[in-house]
Formats: sequence, C-alpha cells, structure tokens
Amino acid sequence: MVRVTQTQSSETSRSPEFRLVQAALGGLRQELLDDAFAYRPLPRMDVETGPARFLPRRIRASAGLFPHAVVAFMAMIVFFVGYERTYGSFGPIALVATLAPAAIVLLTLVRPVLAYWTSLGITPFVGAVAGFGTGFPWAANSFAAHLVVLAVVAARTRPRTAVWMWIGTAGYALFAEVFIGAGGGTDAMPMLFVSALVLLTVTVFQVRRQADREVSAQQTVTLREISKRTVLEERTTIARELHDVVAHHMSVVAIQAEAAPYRVENPPPELEQAFLTIRENAVAALTELRRILGVVRAEDYEAPDAPQPTLGDLDGLIRNVTEAGLDVEKTVTGAVRELPQGVELSAYRIVQEALSNVLRHAPGAAAKVEVSYVLGGLGLRIANGPARGLVKPSPGAGHGITGMRERVTMLGGEMTAEATDDGGYEVAAFVPVSREEAPQ
Repeated sequence: MVRVTQTQSSETSRSPEFRLVQAALGGLRQELLDDAFAYRPLPRMDVETGPARFLPRRIRASAGLFPHAVVAFMAMIVFFVGYERTYGSFGPIALVATLAPAAIVLLTLVRPVLAYWTSLGITPFVGAVAGFGTGFPWAANSFAAHLVVLAVVAARTRPRTAVWMWIGTAGYALFAEVFIGAGGGTDAMPMLFVSALVLLTVTVFQVRRQADREVSAQQTVTLREISKRTVLEERTTIARELHDVVAHHMSVVAIQAEAAPYRVENPPPELEQAFLTIRENAVAALTELRRILGVVRAEDYEAPDAPQPTLGDLDGLIRNVTEAGLDVEKTVTGAVRELPQGVELSAYRIVQEALSNVLRHAPGAAAKVEVSYVLGGLGLRIANGPARGLVKPSPGAGHGITGMRERVTMLGGEMTAEATDDGGYEVAAFVPVSREEAPQ
C-alpha cells in the first residue's frame, strides 16, 4: 500500500514539461516504432464515389488500382533518375543503388512505416555509389524517393505521423551533416523545405477527406435519428387519437352499465351486482388507460371536442381539397359497412395525408381516391398524375409516408407507396378487419 502511494506521488510530482515530452515521445513510438514491420497493403480506391463512378462498369473494377499505378509510376521515375546518375559506370553495386530507392517506393504499398525507415537508412549508401552531386546527404534518386515515400506514408497514416516523419528527416539531416559529412554543399535545407510542402499538402487533403467522412457519417447518423424520431412522433400521434377513441368507448360502457338496472323493473340482486362490477371495472380501466397513455400527450395537447373523423367524413375532406385547387375523384366499391372506429380513423388519416402530399408535391394534378369494402377488410388507393401548371412543389417535413406506414402496420395491414409510370404517385393500403372486430 505504501509502495503504490509512493508511485502515485512520484507521478503527480513530475512537471508539466516532463509529461509533455513523455506524451510526445509516446506519440513517436506509437506512430513510427510500434509495428513498424506491420503488413498494411494499400486498399483499392473506392470507385462508387467521386469521378470514378462515371466510368463504364467493365473498367471500373480496374480503376480501383489507380493509387497502386501512381506509386508504381513514381518508382519508375526514381529508377530512371538513378540510372541517369550512374550511366557509364553501371555495375552490380550501381545497379543495387539504382534499384533500391525504386524498390523502397514500391515497399510503401505493403509496409509504409518500414519504407520510411529504410529510405533514411540507405541514403548514405546510395549517395556514396551514385554520387552526391551538388549536395549531401541525399543523392538525386534517393532525394526523389524519400519525397515520394513521405507523401505516400503520410497519405496512408494519420496527420500526426507526417509531423514525426519530418522531424525524423530533419534529425537525420543534422546527424549526417555533423558526423558523416562529405564536404561540399548540402541539400538538407532543400529537402526539409520541399518535404514540408509535400507533407503539408498531403496532410491538408487528408484532413479534408477525414472531415468529409465524418460529416458523411454524421449525416447518416442524423438521418437515422430523424427517421426514428419521426416514427416516434407518428406513433405518439396515433396513440393520442386511439386513446380518445378507447376512452370514449370505456365511458359509454360505464354509463350503460350504470343505467342498465334502471331499465328493468325489480331486477334481481345478482344482475345489479353484475352491472355494478362491470361499471367499476370500466371506470378502473379508463383511469389506468388515462394514467398510462397520458405520458404521450404534449403539455399543450387538448382532447378534441368533436368525435374523431371516420370514412363517412371523406366527402367533407374532398370538398376542402377541391376548394384548394385539387381535382379529386372518389370511388367506393363493395358493401359499405361500419368498421371499428380505430380502423375508420386511420383510414381517414391515410387518405387525408395522401391528398395533402398531392397538394404539396404535385400541384395541379388530378387525384383518385378508391375505397374498397371487401370481405376480409378495407382497401385504400390514392393515386395522382404528374404536376401541372406553374405552381412549384413545396417540400414537406417528410413524415407523411412514415405516418401512413405506422398506421397500417399498427392495424396489421400492408401498404405500398411508389411512383407510377406516368410520372405520378400511388399509395395503396389494405387493412384486415375480422368479423369479431366489426361493430354489431
């Protein structure tokens, strides 16, 4: 216990400068020393985004190797630069000095960090064989090879790695100048200046690419969250409406159970007790329903004074949208019958939202509303043609289709919403209704 306390006190007693240097050296070890020999093949370029997506499909797969081709092309340039320097005295050693920098450039395709250290390590050897020319410690081909290696490794790693590679290059240049200087001029300053420009350019593009990826990922997450929030909002709206419907039915049950004994002269005590139990259970259920579903009500929400709309109110809805400039044709097929109030309300809301979408997205178009009473349930079809006229579409919040799907899913039905061949749009839904659910 004492040993742990002493260790913790020594850690806290260290100066901020020491911790800063420790963190910096830790970053160097993490970026350029740990797993320096790790096998990291260069991945293919994404051909589904950017200019590559416009290429023909048969050559799009090969276009994914474009980064590899660029690195191979730069390696070829480095080779010819070294060949030009050793031309006329081309022997086995000169061949190695010419091929080595080009091979290091190709090494960045599979082991980028190792390529960086190897590029620094063979610089004196290449310079001694090929000649330093006008500067030291880099020969012409090793100078070009090292710049390519810096650019490729920086593009394949994090921006912090570019800083450490430049610092390592500067440290190597200083070491070579002091301990293994060959006399004459030096190309350390040109190397540091040009490499700084190269690394800065690559880092800027890399940071921007990373920012684009983060923005794209954030937009994806935002769209997903908006979709979830839209579904929750629509479910909340549906729950509020159904709460009012169920509360109305439970109130009717309680009132009828209370009044039923008075409709019979001298009812037996057992019947009175049965109706009293029904009323008590109905009141208790109504209380619990309001308590549970009350959490979905907004603070400013007020229950509607009028009854919830049904399919019988479609004529009034169609008159309203007709006055707004929409030409609507209504067709009813099958034997019209009374359906459960929840089904009637949801069907009305689906037609209402579909016609509102026509007004927003296809102004001037003609619409058709088909209501089909079939044996197993209710069918709805709302279709419209293409927009006509000079009025521009007005985008909505994008919740309409989601709300309709939620209503149909809640009722166990199916729904499709898709564009038609003539440029219009069609919403079709089927809601099953069993005989047990139908009002008697």
